[in-house]
Amino acid sequence: MKRISLVVCVLIMAVSAARPQTFDTTRWTLYTVKDERFSIALPVLPVLEISKETRTLPRKDRRRRVIKCSMKDVDYSIQIVENPKPRLTLELFIQEQTAANPSEKLTSGRDFSRDGRAAKEFVYVDGKGMVQFFATEDRLYEVRAVGVSVDDLRIKTFFHYVALKKQKDAIEVSDSVQAGALETDTEHIYTGKQVDTKVRLIKKPNPSYTEEARSRAVTGTVILKCVFAANNTVTNIRIVQGLPYGLTEKAVEAARKIKFVPATKDGKNVSMWMQLEYNFNLY
Repeated sequence: MKRISLVVCVLIMAVSAARPQTFDTTRWTLYTVKDERFSIALPVLPVLEISKETRTLPRKDRRRRVIKCSMKDVDYSIQIVENPKPRLTLELFIQEQTAANPSEKLTSGRDFSRDGRAAKEFVYVDGKGMVQFFATEDRLYEVRAVGVSVDDLRIKTFFHYVALKKQKDAIEVSDSVQAGALETDTEHIYTGKQVDTKVRLIKKPNPSYTEEARSRAVTGTVILKCVFAANNTVTNIRIVQGLPYGLTEKAVEAARKIKFVPATKDGKNVSMWMQLEYNFNLY
């Protein structure tokens, strides 16, 4: 798995130096979507939503995939929309998307290119968000980050790593590998030192090897940071350290199946951060 070091991005570091930040963007992870030629960097494992819809003109069924996550006042989302023949142009797609959200106030679009493809960028009139649109032969994309100034390091990081191709070390998000509930500011998430009783594991399934990883003799440890929520679910899964050829995905699947007794504080169940390690060894 690829960990992204922002040291190599001179532009982003320059902004950081001018505007001191208190958050850590050095451990964002690359994600992609199963069967899609696209990758993006995100601070936490996203949720995947899949829907089918009928295009108004011409009437044609298409599939829409949306991956999204929220972290510290910023909402990130990527919409990947099939573009069956007769194809929608980028301009018509932008009109369609903006018409679906008439209350949004955006500036005039800026034309640019991404991986050799024509693209267009809009900024929210209050300066607290940005959206970019792309089109390939058979896909339309809307990439959006909202909640803080467009000069914020997190927004710059997000858009810097947009790629209209699947990178081999990206974590593949699918129906079975995705986050649970998104982190919000409405529920406090505790550390082990802050609770009265810590999480107690009842059942921790072991992940299985993938055939490709086994054939390549891949070994090592996948490290995940997760929230063991008060409602008995494992959410907000973040990859601290991963392994290639599907082993990270297998570890995420196993983590989501853990059975546990939640942590408590002041006599109530509460959510708590925990780190998980899954060792993959060949005997």
